[in-house]
Amino acid sequence: MSRTRRLIAVLRSAVMGTAAGGAGTATTPAPQPVPGQSGPDATIELDPTRLGRPGWGYAPESDGALDPGEIVWTWVPYEERDGRGKDRPVAIMATLGRGNLLAIQLTSKDHSGDDHYVPLGVGPWDHDRRPSWAGIARVFQVRQGGVRREGTVLDAARYALIERAMRDRFQWR
Repeated sequence: MSRTRRLIAVLRSAVMGTAAGGAGTATTPAPQPVPGQSGPDATIELDPTRLGRPGWGYAPESDGALDPGEIVWTWVPYEERDGRGKDRPVAIMATLGRGNLLAIQLTSKDHSGDDHYVPLGVGPWDHDRRPSWAGIARVFQVRQGGVRREGTVLDAARYALIERAMRDRFQWR
């Protein structure tokens, strides 16, 4: 094969996703965004000082609709706010109106002694049965169409613990 033909084959491979010199293969489709990553149902970080009055009230129901007290999975933007993020569990804490709900992220990373996190212990939301923490320094708006799946329910005592910590932190009444 001449140098020119090899160069053309390599360029075609890079552009078309085919093996160099091959007959061509189907390209792997680009990954689809996960629910909550973009569009009208995107999960977005909110400024907690501008929220007004969240509609508190522990009310989980297994009806497929998001309710305070439920844990679901959605895309959560990284703290760097550079467009990257991760699919992770969040606890739905309150209603915000117009189909929007207030959520906080959960993590299994140890945050003992960090007042930005509320220790939750082990719960059914983590299949590996690791202790979890609720991050209360960042709050998110979640919409029904922006969740990947309904996870489980946070028990009323843990919900109340997180709610109290958030109310104290942001002076919400």
